[in-house]
Amino acid sequence: MEKELLENRKKMIYEFMCSDLYVPMKIKELAVLLNVPREEREDLAEVLSELLAEGKITCSKRGKYAKAESKFLCGTFTGNARGFGFVTIEGEPEDIFIPESQINGAMHGDTVQIELLPGKAVSGKRREGVVVKILERSIQRVVGTFQKSKNFGFVVPDSLKLGQDIFIPLERSKGAVDGHKVVVEITDYGSETRKPEGKVVEIIGHRNDPGTDIMSIVKGYDLPVEFPEKVLKQAENVGKPVSTADLAGRKDIRSWQMVTIDGEDAKDLDDAVSLTREGENYRLGVHIADVTNYVQEHSALDAEALKRGTSVYLVDRVIPMLPHLLSNGICSLNAGEDRLALSCIMLIDQKGNVIDHEIAETVVQIDRRMSYTSVRKILKDQDEKERETYRELIPMFEDMEALAAILREKRRKRGSIDFDFPETKIILDEQGRPIEIKPYERNVATRIIEDFMLIANETVAQDFFWQEIPFVYRTHDTPDPEKIQKLGLFINNFGYSIKINQDDIHPKELQKLLGKIEDTPEEMLISRLTLRSMKQAKYTTVNTGHFGLATQYYCHFTSPIRRYPDLQIHRIIKETLRGKMTEKRLDHYEKILPETAAETSRLERRAEEAERETDKLKKVEYMSEHIGETFEGVISSITSWGMYVELPNTVEGMVHVTNLTDDYYHYDESSYEMVGEATGKRYKLGQKLQVVVESTDRFMRTIDFTLIPEDSCHAKM
Repeated sequence: MEKELLENRKKMIYEFMCSDLYVPMKIKELAVLLNVPREEREDLAEVLSELLAEGKITCSKRGKYAKAESKFLCGTFTGNARGFGFVTIEGEPEDIFIPESQINGAMHGDTVQIELLPGKAVSGKRREGVVVKILERSIQRVVGTFQKSKNFGFVVPDSLKLGQDIFIPLERSKGAVDGHKVVVEITDYGSETRKPEGKVVEIIGHRNDPGTDIMSIVKGYDLPVEFPEKVLKQAENVGKPVSTADLAGRKDIRSWQMVTIDGEDAKDLDDAVSLTREGENYRLGVHIADVTNYVQEHSALDAEALKRGTSVYLVDRVIPMLPHLLSNGICSLNAGEDRLALSCIMLIDQKGNVIDHEIAETVVQIDRRMSYTSVRKILKDQDEKERETYRELIPMFEDMEALAAILREKRRKRGSIDFDFPETKIILDEQGRPIEIKPYERNVATRIIEDFMLIANETVAQDFFWQEIPFVYRTHDTPDPEKIQKLGLFINNFGYSIKINQDDIHPKELQKLLGKIEDTPEEMLISRLTLRSMKQAKYTTVNTGHFGLATQYYCHFTSPIRRYPDLQIHRIIKETLRGKMTEKRLDHYEKILPETAAETSRLERRAEEAERETDKLKKVEYMSEHIGETFEGVISSITSWGMYVELPNTVEGMVHVTNLTDDYYHYDESSYEMVGEATGKRYKLGQKLQVVVESTDRFMRTIDFTLIPEDSCHAKM
């Protein structure tokens, strides 16, 4: 049944079941009452099955269907290593806590039906529930470590959220031995008294073999690594040099002075920039590789790109969205070569306003491939050798620095929030061992590119919003009022305040707060709590604005090589420019974009989680070489079981509450502090401490610290 027809019938039948006239009945009785022809009763069964899966209706043991009682809620179960879990329900501001005894066989990611437990809705207390039904299983395959017993084996899942081992009959172990990392297919989800059961379908390698650790994460997140032969063949066929025919109808701007600015090790150069002065104004060009020229809608390349959603940047490898033949070849804006692009060319005044713009299909030729380091040396360090090498480009770079500052100031004035938490750069040796961990440097060059990409994304989003054409926006919703109220109450303790109007807050208020706390002892504490109070950005078809950037219009236009939403909106832009956006095509995009936006948001979160896990793994591996050494760090988070301490190199470890031996400490949730019962001694977020690396656990991906006396020797940085 077509999706739209299915939704309409679901709505009609559910409304009928909610009416006062309805009494529980079997499918045949329902079919007769609704005059459903015999040949369409399979469709009715499908509708009822969907409503059952959503928890909107129930089916008794006698096969009678009825509306579900309102006490039941449906959502997604998130497991926890300590046995309990949470259920996230769409539209609910807070997750429902599920005690370990009330999980009833639910596994991480499952769609479940829950019932709220009575007496738990007290103000300030999290609501609790019990899983009454598992509507849909999320996990079919699990990655873990195989352990062999005499007559059977079992797999300990890598994901701590899964909570229980999986039983493996020896005849289904595929010859795995102790310590093998394996992929297991679940054949039986077990029960309250019986473990899940499965069979080994792939042996990744031994846990001590180089590369097995990262590949286990790759498999655990079900990240597609190899491209199907059909996709590679298509990439080979379309990845031909730019021909004369390709240039037809394009704006030829090969004579414009133009550069790419990227990291030294970047290979997929999908954005270039140009800048000239027109009197007081700046003519900024942001030129993006025209990937859609090579990745046609519904092609094998397109289907594979949508399946991946995004390129994934792991610590030791990149899993690209498109084959390297394209992303590092014809779709990479390599210096000195003709390339097809989609350009956003903007005229910007001295206040940072875009007073005119053009979006065009272009052909470009890059003059020089620049690195962030080179541009920093030219502008910041005034390095004579570097300035001589790129002498002809220096006036443009100096204008770029000036324009970027203007754009940044405009964003600051309107309230854009910039959390300057350091990203991590992990350097590995040839065997994949971490040899250095340091914060990733943001400098004048990285900021220029950030500022130019932001203004291009805003300009494109605003243009297509007012054309009223179906589009994919990058939106960031206003924070939940409850979280902002809590933040407001907390910062009052430090003498700060934020204005909240009718349960709403303007981003400028949070930006001003971050400005006030800069270089204060409580800066890290309040910055982190402010970040936690905010929602996650996502892709949507409805333009609700971007709270963090304080803009009404924003999209992702600048990276079609590595993000599917960018690729999708390039298609929409090109069809519009060519006058091919007919009613039929408008309807087509209206239908497909909501699902595209939801799926790419999900795949983006998957990629981010995998990236975080590989970083954590290598940080643990790195710190295991520094057991017994002393470091200075700051308290980055506090929980009832201990304090997390972050080192200057971005590594984070835990000081367990049991290792605070000079007193009995408890966590004061209202002030985010660890308080000694007898001494009254307090540890708070942002406080500097000296710690010793006590132990690491590669399986749990944890690092344990112990505190050393404050008057001890100077710490290592």
